[in-house]
Amino acid sequence: MLFVAPNLGSVAVFLLFPLGFSLYLSFHSWDLFRPMRFTGLGNYRQLFGDPLFYVALRNTAEFTALTLGPTVVISLLVAAALNRALPGIGLFRTLAFLPLVASTVAMAVVWRFLFATDEGAVNLLLRLVGLEPVAWLSDPGAALAALSIVTVWRSVPFATVVLLAAMQGIPGNLYEAARIDGAGAWRRFRSITVPLIRGALSFVLVITVINAVQAFDQVYALTDGNGGPETGTYVLGIMLFQNAFGFYEIGYAAALAWVMFALLLGLTLVQLWLSRRGEEQL
Repeated sequence: MLFVAPNLGSVAVFLLFPLGFSLYLSFHSWDLFRPMRFTGLGNYRQLFGDPLFYVALRNTAEFTALTLGPTVVISLLVAAALNRALPGIGLFRTLAFLPLVASTVAMAVVWRFLFATDEGAVNLLLRLVGLEPVAWLSDPGAALAALSIVTVWRSVPFATVVLLAAMQGIPGNLYEAARIDGAGAWRRFRSITVPLIRGALSFVLVITVINAVQAFDQVYALTDGNGGPETGTYVLGIMLFQNAFGFYEIGYAAALAWVMFALLLGLTLVQLWLSRRGEEQL
């Protein structure tokens, strides 16, 4: 007990207490300066009656959909490409993982220059192939796509690490037996690799969804913290930040945080159930 007491104390102080206090705050009205006022479910009723909440929820859902598929597919392909014993493969693995060590805010600032309408590298490349430039950060529809591109670029390295580790744990004799039976590379990947890394895939799906729903720092850096243009990138993380530290509606922001928690918990449980169901069918 003496050995684990410091860790238990840290968990209680830095995890359990903030969780409990935020739940307590969600039932109160507080602006950090005046005394708290108990409102019961008032913050939750206000939240579900706020049109901006549904705008943020829709944008978050679209952002998650735009991020999830490309992240999983690209990570699978990159992990499969790196799961080879080739000369110099270590260099390519290092290059593939570099975005993982970059600061999210610094990375978002660099991408703002890349997405600049006039002199941005992305639009210069579009002009080279005969396409019209896109107002990436000033058009509401394009801004969410730009945010998704940045997030996928940021998320792929971590997902690749997880999937590559799972692939390297697959016994090589399974591939050898399949190769002897005449199975091609695609058949081996589909029938051996993907089923045997189902657990890692499930983990990547859950983590990607959680990161997308909680997205804040890259959104803030790309849009100056206002979820613009208009409400094109107004996601739940931006709404939470604005209400807590812009409008000082701490109780309202705490209620939003717990709604986000409930949403993520539900999505995670569904994903885990689907994963277990898939494993039972193997």
